[in-house]
Amino acid sequence: MALSTVSAGLAAGLLAYALSRGADAEDLQAKSSLGDHDLTDPDARVPLHTYLALLHQAQEGTNDPALALHWGEDVDMAELSIVGLIMNAASTKGVAFQQLQRYGRLAMEINDPAGSPHFELTQQDGRLYMVYRAAPAQNVPELVENAFARLTCGPRQFLDSPHILSVDFTHPAPSYRDEYARIFQCPVHFEAKWNAMELHPEVAAWPVAQSPAYMSKLLAERADQLLAKLTTQKSVRGQVEQALLPLLHLGNPGADQIAAQLGMSRQTLFRRLKEENASYRDVLEELRHTMAMSHLKSQKLSVGDIAYLLGFSDVAAFSRAFKRWTGQSPRAFRQSSEMV
Repeated sequence: MALSTVSAGLAAGLLAYALSRGADAEDLQAKSSLGDHDLTDPDARVPLHTYLALLHQAQEGTNDPALALHWGEDVDMAELSIVGLIMNAASTKGVAFQQLQRYGRLAMEINDPAGSPHFELTQQDGRLYMVYRAAPAQNVPELVENAFARLTCGPRQFLDSPHILSVDFTHPAPSYRDEYARIFQCPVHFEAKWNAMELHPEVAAWPVAQSPAYMSKLLAERADQLLAKLTTQKSVRGQVEQALLPLLHLGNPGADQIAAQLGMSRQTLFRRLKEENASYRDVLEELRHTMAMSHLKSQKLSVGDIAYLLGFSDVAAFSRAFKRWTGQSPRAFRQSSEMV
């Protein structure tokens, strides 16, 4: 996915953590294609699918299916991204959340074209929740559990009272569910209606300020520069992919709909894609291919669920398409991934 990216700092941090847990560097970089990307500049970008491939290979290389949880528990976001530094420099938890909303895509940009945040505060039955919002194709369990672990464990360094009262996940309980209880130290629910954390009702006013005020200003200025740069780097193909992601399950989203969403005519969309040596049909096909491989490797969803999420009428249609892409059936590909 051309536009769905993470910061190189985040990818480098994951690589370093996996190596510290016993994974092999050459194996990880080769099997995830990470070696094709520059990790020396923490503000450079790495494709999201490469990052997910690295995460899944790291799980295998460390023999730790809970690696995403453990990484979120052990490594503070401030060590990986300017986003964490800005949040730690905020005056209160409420301000820190606002900073997460504004700058979160510098760490991981998988938002839709409208710019919706990954996280949203909402009240329900008199309780305050932070909800993880993502399109079905982006709702990768490891991403959610890693984010929740980091947002839970990082602030424990400076808060006097628990700020997370309960945690909900939409995915089924994994084999390592005991690790959830140990890390979150509060009730954890699986197969819930949403991915959300219940927050202490007064948490927004709790002080943070782990850095001087002048540092907060400097960090914000740098982050605004990076946001502007990230925006100017958006290709038309990338914008189309972002528009398509939340619509894949509908079948075949029409070019007219996507063009209108991007504020251009169908003819303009086709012309601008052609200038990037791409076509609308190819973008849609390659996006489904990429997402299918990612979901199959993650081992989290059934083949039937993946077929639905990618907009196929049935498993047979998905299987035919996947065999055309890879020469293998989805189940054969999943089995071969398990053995790698």
